[in-house]
Amino acid sequence: MLSASPGLVVGDGGSISKGKICSLKARAVLIDMEEGVVNEILQGPLRDVFDSKQLITDISGSGNNWAVGHKVFGSLYREQILEKLRKSAEHCDCLQCFFIIHSMGGGTGSGLGTFLLKVLEDEFPEVYRFVTSVYPSAEDDVITSPYNSILAMKELNEHADCVLPIDNQSLFDIISKIDLMVNSGKLGTTIKAKSLVTSSAGAVKKRHQKPFDAMNNIVANLLLNLTSSARFEGSLNMDLNEISMNLVPFPQLHYLVSSLTPLYTLADVNIPTRRLDQMFSDAFSKDHQLIRADPKHSLYLACALMVRGNVQVSDLRRNIERLKPSLRFISWNQEGWKTSLCSVPPVGHSHSLLALANNTCVKPTFMELRDRFTRLYKKKAHLHHYLQIEGMEESCFMEAVSSLSRLIEEYNQLDATKSMPVEDLPRLSIAM
Repeated sequence: MLSASPGLVVGDGGSISKGKICSLKARAVLIDMEEGVVNEILQGPLRDVFDSKQLITDISGSGNNWAVGHKVFGSLYREQILEKLRKSAEHCDCLQCFFIIHSMGGGTGSGLGTFLLKVLEDEFPEVYRFVTSVYPSAEDDVITSPYNSILAMKELNEHADCVLPIDNQSLFDIISKIDLMVNSGKLGTTIKAKSLVTSSAGAVKKRHQKPFDAMNNIVANLLLNLTSSARFEGSLNMDLNEISMNLVPFPQLHYLVSSLTPLYTLADVNIPTRRLDQMFSDAFSKDHQLIRADPKHSLYLACALMVRGNVQVSDLRRNIERLKPSLRFISWNQEGWKTSLCSVPPVGHSHSLLALANNTCVKPTFMELRDRFTRLYKKKAHLHHYLQIEGMEESCFMEAVSSLSRLIEEYNQLDATKSMPVEDLPRLSIAM
């Protein structure tokens, strides 16, 4: 994490991305109510990057139960987490924001992760809260993930400043495409010797296996591009607080769809650099989105382009003008573009691009989440595991699904304004 931005990594198992060791120390607090993944860090190649005094674990885990993570472990570990947070914040020269990286489907990530959002809001009310949330796929093996995700969504709606949704299925699809290209022989010898898409024996991973390292690698590169302006020089830098200021016109519509290009090279595959203009086109295609969405056929409220490498402002402007006719921007913000240029490209590339879009294409993700919740909840399946936790009532589920339904309705209202002139636009209730 940056010296300017402490990070909270709140997990529910999964693999840890591996990388080269540097002399920098991550300014982060790592939290998991199971010891396994944190112990991997302490014993793995990243052990010198993280301060062992900034790790918080329990033994039992949250049992895939939002209520345990939020109400039990939240109260139990609040002061300990807050103390470690203060220690990290005190070492910052310019505290811009907090990052929370968590999963939505498990108990610790969804419950304790969103509990910390309220803690940060209370203790550091002037500091932005950025959240990278990993949403479960329809094939998720956590049966109660619809409950956990719905309950977590209410907290994200109320206490986050910016949320970058990441879809596990989208990450897996991206890596599967690489696997397909490898098997077809199209990549030839361009696969790196120690690639994350190959096994230690050099054989390509089977498609039914979850390539967690490669999937994590894509998310790691999202965060690296997001924070590049704070770490390197550039002719047009963008502070993290500018993202929220420019891309979030209404407080609760703070979900930003992210896309990266190049993508395949981020998964340790050497593919010749694509032309600069093609890179911009790729960023708006559905194949490069980190959730299952097609922003070109939905409505933009605003868009940020964060470019790294030897790219000029004229290149940015030319491509924006080229792409604008194919994109639908809301009528009162037709020029809703925010841009940044960082002169230092990712290692091994001449340039890269991160696009962040406040776009109504995120709505289907939320609708699918609500549908999965409804199918489980109408049978009252597994509900007793939640209701036996002190302070947890059935009304908590009703409030959570109502919060999500209101959010979906706001996106519906926006979609209905696509062809309306400015003077006829209704006032969004979310803005009142």
